[in-house]
Amino acid sequence: MMIFPQFDPVLLQIGPVAIRWYGLMYTLTFVLGWPLLKWQAKRQGLPVTSEQLADLTMGVLLGVILGGRLGYIFFYHFEYYITHPMAMFRVWEGGMSFHGGLLGVLVACFYFARKNGMEFLVLGDLLAVVTPLGLLLGRIGNFINGELWGRPTDLPWGMVFPGAGPEPRHPSQLYEAGLEGVVLLAVMMAVGGKRRGAGWLGGLFLTGYGLARLLVELVREPDAHLGLMAGGLTMGQMLSFPMVFIGLALIVRARRSSLV
Repeated sequence: MMIFPQFDPVLLQIGPVAIRWYGLMYTLTFVLGWPLLKWQAKRQGLPVTSEQLADLTMGVLLGVILGGRLGYIFFYHFEYYITHPMAMFRVWEGGMSFHGGLLGVLVACFYFARKNGMEFLVLGDLLAVVTPLGLLLGRIGNFINGELWGRPTDLPWGMVFPGAGPEPRHPSQLYEAGLEGVVLLAVMMAVGGKRRGAGWLGGLFLTGYGLARLLVELVREPDAHLGLMAGGLTMGQMLSFPMVFIGLALIVRARRSSLV
């Protein structure tokens, strides 16, 4: 059994301004992701300028924040926020959804593609290679915050999280950081320079993330106010199953188009 390190979620306090670890992880995602995005665009031979990539990055940032927050509200806590509407704006209290953030990014990509006369799936392929970096840093932020812990376990690395009771639990945030972040990033970087039809890389990311999330959800504690859904599935699993099917469909489509 391991005891959770008592991280202070606030990294630095300057008067009334608090710099939180979770916010720092979002900042690092875009600081580190920017040169990676430029390199990947060049690697794929995309005709985009630095100014266009900057516009795309700002759109993605907005999509992640708005989509992630709205996704959390609608997918996980709709009844609470309907009765406490002002709480929607208290983002510093936490409450972001990856699936909602993904939808927000897709909207931003669609707008950018229409505005710049580019193919939507090609933009998706570009961002698919970079996204696992954000997942890695985001899950580390979840771990530092001591949130989204796993179910009870008797494994040697079971961890006692503050607020989760005395039982050791799976450090599911680290499992996700490893699978959705490290492993998926390595896979996407390894194949990111290969062109196999528009949508292939995006489909690979959707499939890989969906499978990783489905697996980790088996040991991740379900949301207390939701519990298990139909068929014993968690909300995360119900949202991830469509990702796998859509991802596989994109892969098949891309492979067929590359053979024409």
